[in-house]
Amino acid sequence: MERAALLIDYRNGYKKISEAMKNIPFELWDFKPAPEKWSVREILIHLADSEVNAFVRARKMLAEPGSELMVYDQDKWAQQLNYAGQDIDMSMILFKTVREANYRMLITLTDDEWSRSAFHPERGKMSLEDWLLTYTAHVDKHIGQMFRTVETAGK
Repeated sequence: MERAALLIDYRNGYKKISEAMKNIPFELWDFKPAPEKWSVREILIHLADSEVNAFVRARKMLAEPGSELMVYDQDKWAQQLNYAGQDIDMSMILFKTVREANYRMLITLTDDEWSRSAFHPERGKMSLEDWLLTYTAHVDKHIGQMFRTVETAGK
């Protein structure tokens, strides 16, 4: 996919989540298919936290190319930060705001800036293009996970 189309897809992440949530009954938002699996609520909170990390990572690549990016243990975050008890509305506002801020920054970048990269301790060298692909696909991946969770509840 060309960068311009990918940027639009990235920007539409919030819209995709909002549309998906219209098809998930409220009473299933906290259903967990297994103790180690996440509920829809926990997935949504994770998406917000992930977007905040994406915000920092993109800026680190641009301002400090070649530096090391922070990693985090998403399962520990879910447990230690009580994702199961967090407010979905606040997290979705956070996701929407940070994603839009990222998008507005990204559309101003030059080709030179797009070529910048940093080192991800688990994935190796990560370019800004890699970053865009990762975070664009991240929403679709987790929307699929939410629907699989709901499907499990119906069995």
